[in-house]
Amino acid sequence: MSAGLADNVRKYRRTAGLSQEGLAEAARLSLSTVRKVEQGGHVSMDTLAALAGALGVPTSALFSSEAPRSVVGARDEENRRHLAELRRALMPPVGLSAPLSGAAGAEDPAVVRRAVRDGHALYQADRYDAVAKRLPPLLRGSEAAVSALEGEEREQAVIARVHALLLAGKYLTQVRQYDMAYHALAEAIRLAREAGRTQLAATGIVGLCWLLLRQDRFDESEQLAARTATEIEPRMSEATPARLAVWGELWLRVAAAARRNNRPDVAQHARRMAATAGGALEREHTDFPSHWSAFGPVTAEAKAVEDLALVGDGRGVLRRADDGPLSTRAVGHFGRLSTNNWGRHRLDVARAHVLLGSHQDAMDELAHLRAAAGVWLTHQPMARHVMEDLLKTRKRTLTEDMRSMAAHLGIAG
Repeated sequence: MSAGLADNVRKYRRTAGLSQEGLAEAARLSLSTVRKVEQGGHVSMDTLAALAGALGVPTSALFSSEAPRSVVGARDEENRRHLAELRRALMPPVGLSAPLSGAAGAEDPAVVRRAVRDGHALYQADRYDAVAKRLPPLLRGSEAAVSALEGEEREQAVIARVHALLLAGKYLTQVRQYDMAYHALAEAIRLAREAGRTQLAATGIVGLCWLLLRQDRFDESEQLAARTATEIEPRMSEATPARLAVWGELWLRVAAAARRNNRPDVAQHARRMAATAGGALEREHTDFPSHWSAFGPVTAEAKAVEDLALVGDGRGVLRRADDGPLSTRAVGHFGRLSTNNWGRHRLDVARAHVLLGSHQDAMDELAHLRAAAGVWLTHQPMARHVMEDLLKTRKRTLTEDMRSMAAHLGIAG
């Protein structure tokens, strides 16, 4: 954690007239954790949110602007090498006349759309290497088509390129390459707006709000999602399922950002709006590419349970995790969560088990996720937080499964 952030925590604590012991009690944290924060040690976002709540300030008020720390280790260099071709295709050098994007033939827009569909299916199957290999020629071909075609064909090429950029942005956000992800999503939103495709632009904004959330830019994520949701608010009696789904997802982004930023009233209102959208749909909606994710009453409930996890209510998480729309018996009526949302929900369940001292139950959840989506799991900071907390609180010798899971998640033993 940065020295600036530590200074901010100390400043707000003193302004509130609290000792370190008083802040620890108010935030329901240990005294050692508060001391670690004020000494500049690394702590989770959940801990910072708890401190902000106790201090009565938004979580973002604790953050600071300063020079980034140097990169240690080879992982960042490896990522740059692995994604060099994608970076060249997405962000070519720009000269006086035209971008130096390299030779590429104009791809038929229908071919681009089919390739995006195939790439999205690979993404959903966690085949990230395959997605990374397909994206460079897809981006170059779609860009060349926009430049080469005219009239209605060009309009179709623009829409196809928007879809290619949305896929790139979604993939790059997942693998935490945020500079490229922002470029892809911002360009997709711009092109969709210029083409008059408001819902497609809103789909890009859902993705951009996710990116901002991952960068801890809570205020911006909340404001952007709320403004866009207001701008596209549908009439319930006339709205298509895809429009309702995108509108509901925007409210989920508002809620997620507000909850992490210690704005519970805003989060609660946003959850109600998302539940309204989910209720209007009646069951989970999946219809790619008119809607790029899954949304419905099950997703709205899973994200409400996520709020309980964020405030450390382990019993509340377990009480609702397998009940109502999230129960197995409700699948036939409401449908299923998307693979990624289901995984994130079960990580909340695993964390609840750790909070309550049920280490084997937590390991069972992680093991199921590893078996079903092992690659996805390695890209989830929450998975590492759960495992690190388990290792810290476990008093007995680690089992072989625990050591294996720690190694899978890149946690040093």
